[in-house]
Amino acid sequence: MQYQKFGDDYLIRIDRGEEIMTEIKKICKAENITLGSINGIGATWEASIGVFNRTEFKYESKTFKGDYEIIGLTGNISTMNDECYLHFHITIGNVMTGESHSGHLNRCVISQTGEIFLHKVNGKIDREFSDEIGLNLIKFLK
Repeated sequence: MQYQKFGDDYLIRIDRGEEIMTEIKKICKAENITLGSINGIGATWEASIGVFNRTEFKYESKTFKGDYEIIGLTGNISTMNDECYLHFHITIGNVMTGESHSGHLNRCVISQTGEIFLHKVNGKIDREFSDEIGLNLIKFLK
């Protein structure tokens, strides 16, 4: 992984065999990023994508292996218990097989390259688990 900073923005290249969430967390730690947003494209050979089951209050995930383009990667960066918290969604597809899959990103290994823009917001937002919703919700700090 390599990246370059431009003001409050970063252009990140994630290389073959690297996992997106792991590499973004490294940058957040190195650059002290506690709040931000990301968007990106690339290619993957393995992605674990989930959807929240609202009756069982848990994520259900499926892993996809093969040749996929990362059509869209979007999400936000915050903190929870003073640790980096990433909330990303992804769409992957393969025009040759007619497949596309979208949802909450759990894991995604780059097969060729990943090109991601990260925008740092100067501030901090925490998260807190909601028993009623079953998710870690944004908690605005006073």
